[in-house]
Amino acid sequence: MNRSKHKIFFLLYVLFIGTLPVFAQEPVIQPKKDVTDIIDKIEGIAENTDAELDYTDLIEDLKYYRENPVNLNYAKEEELKRLYFLNDLQINNLLVYIQIHGELVSIYELQLIKGFDTDLINKILPYITISKEKPKYKFSFKKMLKYGRNQFIIRYQRILEEQEGYKSINDSDLIANPNSRYLGSPDKIYLRYGYNYFNKIRIGLTAEKDAGEVFFKKNINNAIYELVDDKINNGFDFYSAFLYLKDFGIIKTLAIGDYHLQFGQGLTMWSSLAFAKSADATNVKRYAYGIKPNTSVNENKFMRGIATTINIKNFDISVFYSRKKIDANITETDSLTNEILFISSLQETGSHRTPNEITDKNVIEETVLGGNISYKNHRLKLSATAFRTELGTDLKKIIYPYNQFEFNGNENTNVGLDYSYLLKNISLFGEVSQSMNGGMAFLQGMTMMLDPRLTLSLIYRNYQKDYQNLFSNAFAENSKNANEQGLYTGIRARLHPKWILYVYIDNFNFPWLKFRVDAPSTGNEYLAQLDYNLSRKTHMYFRYRQTNKQINNTNEINYIDYLDNTNKQNFRYHIAYSISRSFILKNRVEYVYYKQGEKKTNHGYMIYQDVAYRPPEKRYTFILRYALFDTDTYDERVYVYENDVLYAFSVPSYYYKGSRFYLLIKYNISRNIDFWLRYAQSYFSNRTTISSGLDEVDGNVKSEIKAQVRFKF
Repeated sequence: MNRSKHKIFFLLYVLFIGTLPVFAQEPVIQPKKDVTDIIDKIEGIAENTDAELDYTDLIEDLKYYRENPVNLNYAKEEELKRLYFLNDLQINNLLVYIQIHGELVSIYELQLIKGFDTDLINKILPYITISKEKPKYKFSFKKMLKYGRNQFIIRYQRILEEQEGYKSINDSDLIANPNSRYLGSPDKIYLRYGYNYFNKIRIGLTAEKDAGEVFFKKNINNAIYELVDDKINNGFDFYSAFLYLKDFGIIKTLAIGDYHLQFGQGLTMWSSLAFAKSADATNVKRYAYGIKPNTSVNENKFMRGIATTINIKNFDISVFYSRKKIDANITETDSLTNEILFISSLQETGSHRTPNEITDKNVIEETVLGGNISYKNHRLKLSATAFRTELGTDLKKIIYPYNQFEFNGNENTNVGLDYSYLLKNISLFGEVSQSMNGGMAFLQGMTMMLDPRLTLSLIYRNYQKDYQNLFSNAFAENSKNANEQGLYTGIRARLHPKWILYVYIDNFNFPWLKFRVDAPSTGNEYLAQLDYNLSRKTHMYFRYRQTNKQINNTNEINYIDYLDNTNKQNFRYHIAYSISRSFILKNRVEYVYYKQGEKKTNHGYMIYQDVAYRPPEKRYTFILRYALFDTDTYDERVYVYENDVLYAFSVPSYYYKGSRFYLLIKYNISRNIDFWLRYAQSYFSNRTTISSGLDEVDGNVKSEIKAQVRFKF
C-alpha cells in the first residue's frame, strides 16, 4: 500500500513516544483498567453485527456502582456478580474470608484473599468501598423523596452533510417511487427519565426518534401520507417505560412495563445483549440477572408486560408474561379483509423511515408466557425454565438449503435446565435446552483456579441444527444458537507482578450449511494478549488474534460452490499512560492481514492517538482522538470504541483509506446539570461517496454533531 510521509511520522511518534516511561513531579491519575476491559468486550459484540446497538443494559450496573459503591462487608452474592470482573470462585473466597475473619478493615486486605491480585483490585476499585456501617435501605415515602435520585436526559444528534434520503425531490417522482426518500428529518432525538432509590425502586421512561423518522406527520406529502396514515403518529417513534421493585418481603423482583429476562447461561432465555469472547479469556460464565428493567433503545430486544420473582427460603419462583407488537416483513394479505396471512421475516432494525419500513412496523403481536424455578444453597444452584412463544401470524421464510431447519410457524415452546456448582477451586456450570420440534442445545463449562496465579476456563457447546429459539443468546460463534459445535479454552496466567498473559483457543464446526457457506464447515480462533503494568500510571498490552473460517468461493465461473479457507490476523499494540494529574494519553496501532483461498493477500492498518484532559478542580473535560486507517478492502476493517456522551455508544469500523477525528467536551454547569458536546468527522482520501443507498453522502467527508444535557435532582 502507498503510505504518505505524514502517516509514517505519526506511526513513529506513537511507537516511540508512546513507549517511553512517563515521569511527573506531581501525582497522576491512573488509566482506568476497568474501562479498558469493558471497551474490549463491547468491541467484540460490534464485530459480529452491522447494527448500531445500545449497550446501556450491559453497563447500567457499573455506572450505578461507580456513583454508589458496593460495601464489600455487607454485599450480597448477587451484587458482587454485577461487577463483571469477578468470577464465582473469587466471590465465594471473599464471602468465606469475611465470614471467618470478620469485616474487612481496608482495601489492601483484599490481597490476602485467594484470587485477588493487584490487577483485579484496581479493576473493581471504582465500584467498591469498605465500611463497618451497615447500609440502611428501609423503605418509606419520606426516604424515597429524600434519598431517591432523579435524572432527566435529552440528546440531539445529526449528520451534517446532506444524505441521499433527504435531498429535495418533486412530488411526481416521489409518488412514483415513494421509498426513494426518508419521510422524516435527519435529526435524531433521545429523551430519558429515571428514578432510582438504592436500586430497590426504579422508574424509567425512554423515548427516541431515529434519523429519518417522522416527528410531525403534517410535514409528509399528502399522497405518501395515504400509504402510511394508520402507522404514523406525532411524537417519538419509540417509547419504553418500566416500574421495577426489588427485595420487598418475599417479592424479590417485580417489573411492570418493559423488562429483560436472563436465566442460566442464556441457552433457553436471554432477551438482552450479552458479552461474548474477549481478551478477558477466563471470564466466560454468564451471571443471569433473572428479571431486570429495560433501559436501552434496542427496539425489539425486550419484553413488555409483567414479571415477578418470589423468594421462599432457598427457592426463587419467577413467572413472566409479555405481549407486544413487533416489526415483520409482510408477504401475503387477505384481499378482502386486508388481514395479514403470512410474514417472511422478523425485522429487528427498529428503523421506520420509508413507507416500506413503516408498513412493516408493529404488524403482528408477539406473546411470551412462562416461568423459572431455581434452588440455591451455598455451592449448588439448579434451575428450570419453560416458556411459550406465539406470533399473531404464521412466519413462512423463503426456504433455502441453509435455513430449512430454522423456525417457521406461529408458536414454539422452549424448556431448559441449568446448574452451577462450586467444588473447591472449580466452578462448574451448564445448561441443556429443547425446542418444541425436538431440537436440542447443550452447553457445559468450567472455571478452575489451578494456582493463585493461573486460572483455566473451558466451554463445550453442541447446538443442533434444528434447535429453534427466538430468545436464545448463549456463548457461541454463530449469531444464533443452532448448528454449532465447539470447544473453547481460556487461560489467565500472572507471569510476574507486572505481566499477565491471556490466551484463548476456540475450535468450532458447523455441521450444516450457513448463509454464504454451502457445505458443512469448520474454523478456529486464537488470541494471545500480554498485559504489562509498567507502573501505576502506565499500562500497555500486546495482542495477536487469528481467525480461520470457511466461506463460499466467489469465482463466478464455478458451476458448483466450493469452500475457501479464510485467514485473518490482527496484531495490536495499545498503551495508556498519565503524564500529570490532568492528562491521560492513549495510543493504539493495529495491523490486519487477510487472505481468502488463492486470492491475493490483503492488508490494512489503523492507528490512533487519544488525549484526555481532566483538570481535577475544573468543571470541564476534553477528550480528543485523531486516527489514520488504510485497508485494501472491507474485509480488513477494524472496529474501534469511541468515547461518547453518557448512554450513547459509537463503535465504528475503520476501513478503506482516510482519517477520523472527534472531540468530546463535558461541562458541569452546576452540581445538578451536566452538558456534553461531541463532534466527529471521517475523511476518505480514495472515495468520492460515503455509504450507500439513502444514507449515501456525495463527497469524501462525513461529519456528526451530538449534544446532550442531563439534569439531576
